[in-house]
Amino acid sequence: MATKELQAELLDAKNDATNDAKTKNGKTTNGDYTADSIKVLGGMEAVRKRPAMYIGSTGELGLHHLVYEVVDNSVDEALAGYADKIEVTIHLDNSITVVDNGRGIPVDNMDIDGEKIPAAQVVMTTLHAGGKFDSNSYKVSGGLHGVGVSCVNALSEELELEIWRDGFTWEQTYSKGEPTSKLRKTGAAKVKTGTKVHFVPDKSIFTTTLEYNFDTLSQRLRELAFLNKGLVITLTDERQTDSKTNEAKRTEFKYNGGIAEFIKHLNRGKQTLHDKPIYMEADKDDVHIEIGLQYNDAYSESVFSFANNINTVDGGTHLSGFRTSLTRTINSAGQQMGLFKDVKENLTGDDVREGLVAVISVKLSQPQFEGQTKGKLNSDIAGIVQAVVNEKLGAFFEQ
Repeated sequence: MATKELQAELLDAKNDATNDAKTKNGKTTNGDYTADSIKVLGGMEAVRKRPAMYIGSTGELGLHHLVYEVVDNSVDEALAGYADKIEVTIHLDNSITVVDNGRGIPVDNMDIDGEKIPAAQVVMTTLHAGGKFDSNSYKVSGGLHGVGVSCVNALSEELELEIWRDGFTWEQTYSKGEPTSKLRKTGAAKVKTGTKVHFVPDKSIFTTTLEYNFDTLSQRLRELAFLNKGLVITLTDERQTDSKTNEAKRTEFKYNGGIAEFIKHLNRGKQTLHDKPIYMEADKDDVHIEIGLQYNDAYSESVFSFANNINTVDGGTHLSGFRTSLTRTINSAGQQMGLFKDVKENLTGDDVREGLVAVISVKLSQPQFEGQTKGKLNSDIAGIVQAVVNEKLGAFFEQ
């Protein structure tokens, strides 16, 4: 019995010593990982705490990404058939204004946890809120996670929203993601319908000087105009003056030829092997596919792939489907025309891509991407792209 009591006392002493080691100034110090360590961040607070998760970086890349997020919403209105003009302006203070003639963000109230809040405010202040989750509003869209414009709002020192719809103008202001005024009706609508977003990036968030690069923005806006034929996108820079007109520098992008014109632009200054780009367009199994390609006398390949206007820099199923089919179709045509000495002789993928300049653009509902930055398309459409290239490119060779 005495032995058991002694063992019990030793065990108690050991536990006390362990507890003393874990406790310091009355607080547990188990690697300082306790319930107090678990932080629950509200939506906008999370974006401000980890901005790079949402916009890629807090440097120049992220700064320009803010503009792309707002413009993408306007392009989605164009894809839905409601907008045909987008205006982007860089102001003297490096703030940005984006205006479109789409439907205008809805202004009617929504019931959020028993509270009536205007839909526009919900879109601007809530992550994963937006019309992209409703396939009736947007059959095809780029912004799929509902974080775009709310992130821009969270990372802006000031943001002014103006909406034109139902014959009226509606306005609301925000700061760092929080409303600083109520959504209010301010008079008759200036235009039939549309949305205007003016924002000043928050200098406490970005590690770079808040200076927008005209050429960087031009490149992306030109790209969007190529990918959406007929859409007019203008970029105005109030910081620079046009020597001819003595007005702010202004560029307009509109390409009725779409991707075929994109290929010509990419091949400018190069010696092309055939005058006209080969252009393919088709709708198959609810996927709209546009492909343009042209060969030049260089050795390298230059291939760009897009899904719902998003540059899929890491490729994906649409790109792999195109590459497989390109090699197969060219080899098939070569065999039929008797261009190969040996029946078994075939060109490799590297052979057929030498000197190739191509753009693959697909538009589909509910695409699946890898990650928030959407660098790679995972939707299972390789077979659809292969079928279209086989058919269209095969027909081209037959002609």
